[in-house]
Order: sequence, then C-alpha cells, then structure tokens
Amino acid sequence: MCPPSSPHAVNQPSGQPEPTGAGATPEPLDPSEPLDPSAPADTEALAARAATGDGAALDALLRTIRPDVVRHCGRFLLFREDAEEAAQDVLLQVSRHIERFQGRSRFSTWLHTIVANCSRQKYRELKRRAVEQPTLPHQTSAPEQRPDPRTTSVIAGSRVDLLEALERLEQESPHLVAPLVYRDVCQMDYAEIVDRLGIPLGTVKSRLHHARRQIRPWLTSQEL
Repeated sequence: MCPPSSPHAVNQPSGQPEPTGAGATPEPLDPSEPLDPSAPADTEALAARAATGDGAALDALLRTIRPDVVRHCGRFLLFREDAEEAAQDVLLQVSRHIERFQGRSRFSTWLHTIVANCSRQKYRELKRRAVEQPTLPHQTSAPEQRPDPRTTSVIAGSRVDLLEALERLEQESPHLVAPLVYRDVCQMDYAEIVDRLGIPLGTVKSRLHHARRQIRPWLTSQEL
C-alpha cells in the first residue's frame, strides 16, 4: 500500500505467479508451493535489476517475495483466502510499477506500503460485499461463510475492529494513520518508517502515541 493516505489500488484459484515482464499479470498464488531454489535470495538486488526492466529479475523477485507477501497480508485479513487475494493484488502492483522503485529506500519498505494499501482496499471490498449480499428467498437468514469483515480484526484470532477504526482515524486525523499501520500492523522498524515518511524519529513516535490513544476507545478490546 502507498502510504495509507495515498490512493489505493471468495474464491481463490490455485497456481503460481509466472509473469513475463513488468506488465504481466501474476497467476494465482499457491503459498504451499516451494520457491525455486535457483532464484536469487537478495530481494534488494533483484528489485534494483527489475526496476531497470530486467524481466527475469522481476520473475525471480515475485517468486521470492510471495510467501512473505501472503504472511504480511494476513496481518490485516483474518482469513487465509482473503489474505491470498490481497497478496495477488500486491504482486500485480509490484509487477506493474516496479520501475517506480528508484532505490531511494529499501525495497522492503516500498513493498510494505503496497501491502498495507492492497490489504485495506481488500477489506473495503469485503465490507461492501457483505452489505450487498442479498438473503436468498428460501432462507430465513443468509448463512455466514465467514465473520462480517466489519467486526473482524486485523489481529488474527481477536474480535477488534481495527480496520474500521483505521478508516475512522483516516477521516479525523489522516497524518496519524501511516505511523500506526507501519509500526503496529506491518511491524516495521522505526528507521524504515522514518525513511518512508521522511519525518524525524521524534515525530514518528509522537504521532504513533497519539494514534494509539485516539484509536483505543474505538476498539472492542484493548489491543493497542
């Protein structure tokens, strides 16, 4: 996800991403599939090469980051299928926009931004689907295939509505959203957050403190 205040970009098919270049669309994920052992492990070097138009480096980069992308999306979305769907969007965004990565920050920091945006966008889609899904005539109530995303936490296993609270925080204090998402959800180091946001460490910590204090009363349990 660009920073949370930036524009954004369940049936899950199986398969493996096999893009052929920067404009290719990755095939559906299969997180259980082992990575190609011949693929280079240095994602920063792969990203730098892919950004110059190296299609082979891009293919290797997408294979290498795939498991971590699914795992990080799972910090936002409780259900594996939803996390995998969001991860597909992340890989697609990386594939389409890798040339925008200019190496001024670490690739992992740039990737965290995309993960956060795509995961929150997926949450909005799930919420909209839940609202629009009609009750079938022969049913007294629509069966729940999964908990309503409006009451599902980004913290797996709990029942706090952190994503909904983030939406409210973005409306009331948008400058507080990015530090909270990056630190408490993406679990980024302070140095990475400073690098990504371009603000002093003291400002990051101050905004994080105010964000936690503002969001806590909106949660159904004291997670922050």
